[in-house]
Amino acid sequence: MRSTGSGDDEPLRIPVAFRVLFFSPRIAPNTGNAIRMVAATGCELHLVEPLGFDLSEPKLRRAGLDYHDLASVTVHRDLDAAWASLSPTAVYAFTAHATRSHADVAYQPGDVLMFGPEPTGLDAATLADPRITDRVRIPMLPGRRSLNLSNAAAVAVYEAWRQHGFGGAT
Repeated sequence: MRSTGSGDDEPLRIPVAFRVLFFSPRIAPNTGNAIRMVAATGCELHLVEPLGFDLSEPKLRRAGLDYHDLASVTVHRDLDAAWASLSPTAVYAFTAHATRSHADVAYQPGDVLMFGPEPTGLDAATLADPRITDRVRIPMLPGRRSLNLSNAAAVAVYEAWRQHGFGGAT
């Protein structure tokens, strides 16, 4: 559990239900938007290096607004370090090449929702990682390559959170 609050108010208890993993993100504002999203949902954001930007970059700070202090963000030197830290039971790799819809998954607290770098997505070698439980896709109209990274992560997180009654939300 992570506590947030201010002043003399009773701290708000927010369960950290889902973990979002960005593998080698390239665009700072996408990660900034994701920081804002995880702060709003009680999720964790895990970033796997190399990053295509510096975490102090103004575009990242601006996209995350004043949510940076409310977000749980961890940077890992590589994917093996992320797996060692997370010890995941289930990892869902989001890829346009999957056939299973993200909405057909019964997400559980602690699951990892994994996304690849912009603009390529997860490569074949990463998708072959034995720790990935399943590959899933977000439905789109034919002829479209992908969603924006932060939008895709938000779609996935809100579906997982919805399945659990939006626990902790007001």
